[in-house]
Amino acid sequence: STKMFTLLLFISLISLPICSPADRNDEPIIGVLAQEVVSPKPNQTAYIAASYVKFLEAAGARVVPVMINKTLEEYKTLFSSINGILYPGGGVSIISSGYQRAAKIFYDLAIEANKRGDYFPVWGTCLGFEQLMYLTSEKSQLSHTNTSGVALPLNFTPEAKGSRMFEAFPPDLVSALSAEPLTENSHQWSLATLTYNTNEDLKSFYKVLSTNTDGNTEFVSTVEAYSYPVYGTQWHPEKNAFEWSRPYIPHSPSAVRTTFYTAHFFVSEARKNFHRFQSKEEESKALIYNYNPVYTGNASAFEQIYLF
Repeated sequence: STKMFTLLLFISLISLPICSPADRNDEPIIGVLAQEVVSPKPNQTAYIAASYVKFLEAAGARVVPVMINKTLEEYKTLFSSINGILYPGGGVSIISSGYQRAAKIFYDLAIEANKRGDYFPVWGTCLGFEQLMYLTSEKSQLSHTNTSGVALPLNFTPEAKGSRMFEAFPPDLVSALSAEPLTENSHQWSLATLTYNTNEDLKSFYKVLSTNTDGNTEFVSTVEAYSYPVYGTQWHPEKNAFEWSRPYIPHSPSAVRTTFYTAHFFVSEARKNFHRFQSKEEESKALIYNYNPVYTGNASAFEQIYLF
């Protein structure tokens, strides 16, 4: 009878192996670390450049600002609510600042969590990359390089081939990255390859995926940790698609694809994490949607920033 058929159909459907949400979090929320503004005004003591937010949103993540100068308890609660964290570029101290303190707390929590099998990815861009090198080696050993405002091709190392980061990049994009100046650099300090090679802490923790040179000093430009989902680029993947105020930012189709494949990779890492906010209300209150970016392109290297 029809009833019987419907019942059998229902039973067969509920016994089908469903791709369980336990394998993947399709609603990842990533923290982006704020940092001190140079000349603070009331209610404007910290900022996040909007390009980092767009970078993550374009790959299907939502963003929560990670404010500076919060308590350890507040950071621990936030850590257990988000699925990854990004340390952006900028100009504050990697040795003592609100940015550094929060970065260290999240780095330590991430290492602990990953050791327990709780997959939590960390990404550092430019200053964030330098911050990661400092957190891992516990010393500052950067070299001055002539790299503030230049786009460069990547010199891939043999390790890049088997890397997690570049695994899903189309071969033609990898070729373009190694042949064309698609990665924008805005830094005066770099981790010299020589320093990396002579530092056991860095060498045993990070695999070098690419290097670059300013003509005098060869420096490390892309890393991923061997045993942890910790990643760093000394270059700026977010700028190619979202920043327009400087002539040396590449906007070619390959440059823009670089932005999206990099974001896609990091967001796919965050999908492996299952932290969540205690309630939908807490989640809504924390999201960056509660703040409005301000247009600053006429006065700054960023088209838009969020001020806190």
